[in-house]
Amino acid sequence: MIKARKWISRIITYFFMVILMLMLFFVISSKISGGPPQVFGYQIMKVLSGSMEPTIDTGSIIAIKPIEEKNHLKAGTVITYHSVDNPDVLITHRIVDVQKSNGMVSYITKGDNNDSKDAAAVPAQNIIGVYSGFTIPWMGYFFTFVQSKAGVVTLIIIPGIILILSQLFSIFRSISKLDENKETG
Repeated sequence: MIKARKWISRIITYFFMVILMLMLFFVISSKISGGPPQVFGYQIMKVLSGSMEPTIDTGSIIAIKPIEEKNHLKAGTVITYHSVDNPDVLITHRIVDVQKSNGMVSYITKGDNNDSKDAAAVPAQNIIGVYSGFTIPWMGYFFTFVQSKAGVVTLIIIPGIILILSQLFSIFRSISKLDENKETG
């Protein structure tokens, strides 16, 4: 029974350590890059709307591969780009048509779940990257929570305190056992 308790304690400790390390990684990565976190060269982004359902569900996280060559994309490719109307807004939609005019390339896009094409053509320079096909459903809700004050407290500060307290408890228990051994020995 004692061995089982030790193993459970170790598993819980390692779980909290992994969660803490992942959260720190994502926070530091997004602060350094000044944008979304990056993992192995892919930008990790949250999906906030249902315009691409059922291909990409609302609340998912997706991996976007940044691209340099933006003038040679084809219809059917799912891209993430800065909105023509509001450059602070990122949109992930599918290219339905490619337009070339005066040596400039622009793309007509549409969300898979939308009835009509997007109103404005997307200039090639607005494109951030191409959707890699990697999606984790509902994980975007988790990341949104993590970025909130309640999320920081719940997933970073509390596990950190629990880890510190459990290690202090282990140290004091080891010291107590050493003291007992000295008194009986």
